[in-house]
Amino acid sequence: MNASFPPPTNNTPLCYSINSPPFNYTPTLASIHYSSIFSTLGLTSNLIAFIVLVKSFRRARSGSRSFFLIFLGGLVITDFMGLLVTGCIVVSFYVTNFNWRQLDPNCHFCNFMGMSMVFYGLCPLLLGATMAVERFIGINLPFVRSCSKTKGRSVSMVLMVWLFAGCIALLPLMGVGSYHMQMPGSWCFFNISYEGNDKFFSLIFSLVGLTSIAVSFLLNTVSVVTLIKVCCGPARTQRRRDHEVEMMVQLILIMVIASICWCPLLVFIAKTVLSRDRVQIRLLLLGIRFATWNQILDPWVYILCRRAVLQRIYPRLNWSRGSIMTLYPSFSDTVRRFTRSSLGSTLGSDETAETEKTDVTSPSTLKSPPSSP
Repeated sequence: MNASFPPPTNNTPLCYSINSPPFNYTPTLASIHYSSIFSTLGLTSNLIAFIVLVKSFRRARSGSRSFFLIFLGGLVITDFMGLLVTGCIVVSFYVTNFNWRQLDPNCHFCNFMGMSMVFYGLCPLLLGATMAVERFIGINLPFVRSCSKTKGRSVSMVLMVWLFAGCIALLPLMGVGSYHMQMPGSWCFFNISYEGNDKFFSLIFSLVGLTSIAVSFLLNTVSVVTLIKVCCGPARTQRRRDHEVEMMVQLILIMVIASICWCPLLVFIAKTVLSRDRVQIRLLLLGIRFATWNQILDPWVYILCRRAVLQRIYPRLNWSRGSIMTLYPSFSDTVRRFTRSSLGSTLGSDETAETEKTDVTSPSTLKSPPSSP
């Protein structure tokens, strides 16, 4: 697999200035089957997940659940479109082995694929961080969220994430970085280099992704700790939070999958740029393949990690607020000892707010005292 490197001329488009087709590469049957099965599996998984989310959204009664499902729906749509766009291009190349220079002499198609790779790569990470922020506010500041959150605002937040990722993807077209043909000639991506604007854009992509993962990890950890404090508190202060536990389990799994799939590529890009090393094509391809697994594994979190499915897998667990504590009393005692010291401050604010809500009684329920004779 060798590339021809003609001397740069004024007639050579920018995207072909490093790796210029045609390549001495013949796609193998295994490559064609792998790409086809990979894309089909991902598209089917996301389609099933979208149908599941639509049904769940129609049955959702709580506002927090509806807001969370809107974010999940945005994530499913993003993963589906990312696989559809990039998968069609890669599979078409392996099937037809077309010449990029003849098909796309002005780099429009290559720039489109590069933008798609950046956009559909950053969106899941940014949406994961946004969902972590939403859950953090919903669990730790429920009254603030209930006063300011609407379904329309949730949709607007998803659109803002898409807009932000789209603006980053457009930077190479404005001179900050550049999209180039990548080996073995089936895809385009931004140029990972330690020189000029390419270094700046490489660091932007890497740091935005790593920051999103770090924010998700931090806020999800705080939310889980708060949820444990509430669930393991005295019986009089326990509140029914089955749906919040379910959402946090799904969000934690999304974060873990994103971290495993994306951290190798993001760290590789940052390390290559900062250490001024040459790009190792084999490691870059391996990182890309790891990252694309995120779009396949994500939908199975929504498909499988639901109470309706988990009850069938483990019917002994009734998924009520006391079921886990009843089945595992030693776990309850252990967690309660660790959380008792800080439980008062968290639950105290909740009790105060609930007391205030109880004290506010509608006029229709007030009875005038009996008149004295």
